[in-house]
Amino acid sequence: MFRDDVLARGRAMAEVRMQDTCTIRRPTGDETTDPNTGEITPTYETLYQGKCRIQQQAMQAQQQDAGEAYLLMVRLEVHLPITVTGLQPDDEVLVTTSISDPDLPDRTFYIRDLAHASEKTARRVGVVERTS
Repeated sequence: MFRDDVLARGRAMAEVRMQDTCTIRRPTGDETTDPNTGEITPTYETLYQGKCRIQQQAMQAQQQDAGEAYLLMVRLEVHLPITVTGLQPDDEVLVTTSISDPDLPDRTFYIRDLAHASEKTARRVGVVERTS
């Protein structure tokens, strides 16, 4: 029982540090069209809404060229409660609020790396932000 108690306390402490909020969503493949403007908007399935923590492990970015566009891929890590499950690469993480960084809300990150282990205190996913 001692191991379970320590893990539960660690998970509770990890969640205390999650001061930001985010929404994680996945494109459904469907689209809606505005009848007045003709604008096409993809539809999404919401997978999670709630607390999170955004961390940048190292100052690194990777340049990628897409056609003639120059993209800078900034890598970060999003910490979520361990109860968040079912995430997949390319799911979108939209930051909705941030207590400490006023530049984080309204940013969109894309899940790239998933990590699984038996005794983690938080679900940590590697994400990228596409900037140009």
